[in-house]
Amino acid sequence: MNIKKEHAILANKLTKKFKDFTAVDNFNLKVEKGEIYGLLGPNGAGKTTVIKMLASIINPTSGSAHVMDEKIPGGKVASKIGYMPQETGVYLGLTVEQNMNFYGRIFNLKKDEIKKREDELLKFADLTDWKHEMVENLSGGMKHRVSLICTLIHQPKLLFLDEPTVGVDPELRVSFWNYFNQLRKAGVTILITTHYMDEARRCDRIGFVQKGHLIAEDTPQKLLKESGKDSLDDAFLEFSKRDTAHIGVGQ
Repeated sequence: MNIKKEHAILANKLTKKFKDFTAVDNFNLKVEKGEIYGLLGPNGAGKTTVIKMLASIINPTSGSAHVMDEKIPGGKVASKIGYMPQETGVYLGLTVEQNMNFYGRIFNLKKDEIKKREDELLKFADLTDWKHEMVENLSGGMKHRVSLICTLIHQPKLLFLDEPTVGVDPELRVSFWNYFNQLRKAGVTILITTHYMDEARRCDRIGFVQKGHLIAEDTPQKLLKESGKDSLDDAFLEFSKRDTAHIGVGQ
């Protein structure tokens, strides 16, 4: 596969099977460096499995990928990426501050670096007053915020964010997206899954995922135009219908 330096992610025919079930099937994806790319689709479409393969959390059954110029699986990509899962990705029995310290040490940050990042990220996530609180005592939305700032602690150049704003109030969602755009302007690449169509419109490009396949991708505006629809929900349904018809013809 021809690796181009301008691509943060270059995936070729990624496939993941769980026994007899194919969760992701021959998935091709190119994400440019400094781009916010959104994966959209219903629950069970394969979005999370794609992200987990690209983040080297699970191995593909077949296919290959390069992430930040490292081949996965097997590449030394961990220090270059940040991965935020749907479920709480932090330790419930530690305080917010202890979690941030823990993840900072994992990525070999110095004490003064960790302290500086803690202050910045706690302020961003509106958690400064909660830094000494045990995570298990926080609400679901606050746990999600802790998970996000721990993902950001080492300033990764590529972020995998799986439903990062679930359970977060609308005002803070806007704050999150303002921060994501700041990261993008600084050259950080973001691959994100979301169910919020207003968030999808904020992405540079989006890909519609259905039954483990990437059925369409482009800018939100171009997908709306090509589908002839006024909303991304309706556009997804239109492309899904076309994909089903195409498969039917192929059979």
